Amino acid sequence: MKIWEKKTNSGVDKEIINFTSSKDSEVDLLLAPHDVIGTIAHVIMLESIGLLSKNDLKILIYELRNIYVEKILKKNFKIDEGIEDIHSQIEFLLTNRLGEVGKKIHSGRSRNDQILVDLKLFIRTEIKEIISITYSLFDLLLKLSEQYKNVLIPGYTHYQIAMPSSFGLWFAAYAESLIDDVLLIHTAYRIVNKNPLGSAAGYGSSLPLNRKMTTDLLGFDDLNYNVIYAQMGRGKMERIVSDAFASLARTLSKMSQDICLYLNQNFNFISFPDYLTTGSSIMPHKKNPDVFEIIRAKCNRINSLPNEISLITSNLCSGYHRDYQIIKERFIPIFDELKKCFFMSKYMLNHIIIRKDILKEDKYRYLFSVEVVNRLVLEEGYSFREAYKKVGSDIQNGYFKPFENKVYYSHEGSIGNLCNAKIRKMMKKVIKSFNFDKIDRVIKFLIYDRIPFQGLFINIMVLFSWTFVLTNL
Repeated sequence: MKIWEKKTNSGVDKEIINFTSSKDSEVDLLLAPHDVIGTIAHVIMLESIGLLSKNDLKILIYELRNIYVEKILKKNFKIDEGIEDIHSQIEFLLTNRLGEVGKKIHSGRSRNDQILVDLKLFIRTEIKEIISITYSLFDLLLKLSEQYKNVLIPGYTHYQIAMPSSFGLWFAAYAESLIDDVLLIHTAYRIVNKNPLGSAAGYGSSLPLNRKMTTDLLGFDDLNYNVIYAQMGRGKMERIVSDAFASLARTLSKMSQDICLYLNQNFNFISFPDYLTTGSSIMPHKKNPDVFEIIRAKCNRINSLPNEISLITSNLCSGYHRDYQIIKERFIPIFDELKKCFFMSKYMLNHIIIRKDILKEDKYRYLFSVEVVNRLVLEEGYSFREAYKKVGSDIQNGYFKPFENKVYYSHEGSIGNLCNAKIRKMMKKVIKSFNFDKIDRVIKFLIYDRIPFQGLFINIMVLFSWTFVLTNL
């Protein structure tokens, strides 16, 4: 029996259940640890307002922690046949073990605000992991930039040879691009990090809930105050997060496209060991960049998700709709997919082979035309227009003589002054602003620390705010 079914129900058609449930159980397993954490915070709050006894609270926390540590962390957790979702499964386990007290955990909340809390806790944790792996790739890009900063390559505009560049400049460009992506993710993180618990089905509860307490216990920055807006945030939240991750994916996709071009024989700037590339079933000379082609495709698919979510939600009125379930099926897997793309990008770049004599080829001789123009301006007093005209004429008449692979850039962010230390400092500043330590403190307190059950002590904590307690653990 579903938790929403009544005794008068004759039962819902199995085809309806199968169609409306879809992949819910499979996706919900990823939310299991977050559902337990949210429930522990909720029952602590229920005890503080007199809806649970101290003994009820003790045994509920004990069993919830058992589920978290013994089942979820050890990969023994599953959603049983006939159980509708993660919330129902955890309530079912508690009721089986504790009897009637297990049924009390649903007081003052709906599955609507429960899934919102689960999603927000899940997203917070996933953002923390993705920022970590992003920084790992960022760090490698800057190291490669320093290692190959003196290796020159052509720069392109309109796919035409333009001006000198370098591998130092190219690697660092993608490193700095990641900073802006992380800034967008930080904005999404701040939007996510607000507590919807207590909004119930979108219209609050007549029970005297302490929403501020659960906000502090779960380490949220603030509340979604308006209970209708808390529910309206569903769909909007996923779109904002996917927009931020789409930016990250676009950076990876663009870098992958560059690498596919640079590996091409007509460019021949880089290569990889044979064991990291694939060949052709008919052409024995082929060395294909399959990994970066797949990264490019996966990232482009992630880039399509914000539009997909917008199309699903654009004509929905306020309140909960089952349409949001479809978003969950597409949204939750992108975190793992993006992490794999980052892992493989880093794995491949750790083995990249850089060719160091690229500009010796005659086809790149005009790459230094701007260098010659600038030298005439600096050393011979030409105006830029006069120098440009002279060099253009020399090229046309076959008199042009390029420099011998030398460049004289010195301003910030150019070939001769990469400013990688400043780029690294910027990234560290952005990452620090997430304050991820707060998430770790929340989990430590709710899952592993001794929770004081004495009524007086709990009342004192409530009086002086759980935020103070958590920040001083």
